[in-house]
Amino acid sequence: MGTQRSDTGDQSARLMRRATYASVTVAMTLVVAKLVAWVLTDSVALLSTLIDSLIDVGASLVTLLAVREALTPADEEHRFGHGKAEPLAGLGQAAFIAGSGIFLVIEAAGRLTAPLPVQRGEIGIAVMVFSILATIGLVAYQRRVIAQTKSVAISADSLHYAGDLLINLSVIVSLGLAMTVDLPILDPLFAIAIALWLMKNAWTIGANSVNLLMDRELPPEDRVRIIKLALENPRVFDIHDLRTRSSGPQTFIQLNVELDGEMTLSASHAIVTEIENRLRATFPGAEVLIHQDPAGIQEDHHPDFAYEDTSALLEADAASQPRRL
Repeated sequence: MGTQRSDTGDQSARLMRRATYASVTVAMTLVVAKLVAWVLTDSVALLSTLIDSLIDVGASLVTLLAVREALTPADEEHRFGHGKAEPLAGLGQAAFIAGSGIFLVIEAAGRLTAPLPVQRGEIGIAVMVFSILATIGLVAYQRRVIAQTKSVAISADSLHYAGDLLINLSVIVSLGLAMTVDLPILDPLFAIAIALWLMKNAWTIGANSVNLLMDRELPPEDRVRIIKLALENPRVFDIHDLRTRSSGPQTFIQLNVELDGEMTLSASHAIVTEIENRLRATFPGAEVLIHQDPAGIQEDHHPDFAYEDTSALLEADAASQPRRL
């Protein structure tokens, strides 16, 4: 069992590192291509996507360092591991992206008062098509990695690269209009729209990172799965004080199971071990901590919701299931 968990962790670590290297490589390639295109076209909309790619380089480097830190094994001073490095990187990415949006609004506002025509737009369009193809390849790879690792930092990285697809498409439209319609004001207007999209992405990434740093519970559907797995053992009367959280690639699950108070320690240990194995099979790599309590005893040091949320979750789950005719 330990060897299997170790192999799974090693594979996830390799995937996460490769995803960060791919992200940095793509971002740096796109910076060079967009820089050349911007110099040739003088398009502020293209400048906006160049700025975005420059920020992508910084954000991807932050992600690379954060993932490397998050994968560092637990030590004496960090016994829960280093997973919080991932949401910290997410906050850094949110700050990068919000700052770029603000800068872009300022740059585009100047062009609104003194619009300039776009030159050699076909070069810009060719670079944008190349950017879209490269970004699609990167996002597709990142989604595969996220599906296997649940990495928060790579999820944040993938989110703003997915947003880049819309940005690049909008720049193509902007350049196309600039080449066919004599309205120079369209270029800065598209740039402002892109800036607003960047700031929306920054808010989403920042909110997700704060939730993880504040130890927000796993989604209700995951908590319901945990409860059902624990109650599958017929010798478990009930569970309470279910607590869950994520820390980078690591998931932590804690709960109390209610057992027959006359049961021997060895018998209760066997039941808890069986539940732990089920939970780890469903949530690979999770740290599971289970405490045994005699059935029917409500302890004062637990808040009321520690005993009430289990039944509430199960009732909500039952209500959401389609009724059989």
